[in-house]
Amino acid sequence: MGAGFRHAVIVGKYQARGIRPLLEEIAHFLVGLGLEVSFERETALATGVTDFDMLDPPEMGQRCDLAVVVGGDGTMLGIARELARWKMPLVGINQGRLGFITDVAIGQYKEALAPMVAGDYEEESRSMLEGDVWRDGEKIFEGLSLNDVVVSRGATASMVELRVDVDEDFVANMRADGLIVATPTGSTAYALSAGGPILHPGIGGWVVLPIASHTLSNRPIVLPDSGEVRISIVAGKDVSANFDMHNLASLMHGDQVRVRRSAFKVRFLHPRGWSYYATLRRKLRWYEGVA
Repeated sequence: MGAGFRHAVIVGKYQARGIRPLLEEIAHFLVGLGLEVSFERETALATGVTDFDMLDPPEMGQRCDLAVVVGGDGTMLGIARELARWKMPLVGINQGRLGFITDVAIGQYKEALAPMVAGDYEEESRSMLEGDVWRDGEKIFEGLSLNDVVVSRGATASMVELRVDVDEDFVANMRADGLIVATPTGSTAYALSAGGPILHPGIGGWVVLPIASHTLSNRPIVLPDSGEVRISIVAGKDVSANFDMHNLASLMHGDQVRVRRSAFKVRFLHPRGWSYYATLRRKLRWYEGVA
């Protein structure tokens, strides 16, 4: 629960064809509720919206107090990382199938948004990973992830061998197709399809799991998010590191990927009555077979 919002920015999945009328409809609806409305610059340029201010993420962070994200979880993932440093709350409106983090159906956006912009909503925060890649004592790449950091083999390579340490403690040498370090948010993404457990967002932990491990005893492990996970490349060809949507190809033997909790959190707003368990039930079809 909070005070009402004053200035909303609209972010859209601008690759989607024919989305402009929908974005403009939502914008005018928000204006009708008394809000000032701007558009994220890329969204406006790609869709041809010209009636509203266009803002870059830093301008959004300084001028707006709410982001309305229209699209799927991928759209939300991209902008959530950009806006986290400004502690901007986000609400997700999904055009297609409801997502794990975009949970307002497009046909219900008016009933959902009206009380929310007036300050009646449920809020949750999600932890993020920050990571970097080190080579010969030098940092060559850094990234931020809401879902996961994935270190994996190239398409033609057979497997990778990775050494995993937590802080100064050696944990394991793993021979696998790769390794995933996922946040609770990311535990329902790639990590889930690789056989990992679902972590409730209230848990301060990461799930670390091998992808197609060559040893049956290599199991997923849930670690506290207070330490730094270090993944060293021991063997393998064309190894890459992927930070959500940002990819660093061609890691070399001896390179080390270091992952830790980011100081920033993502703030998600949900309509009153929202439930994490209901989201899981809907997305994972846990209701099937119930009379």
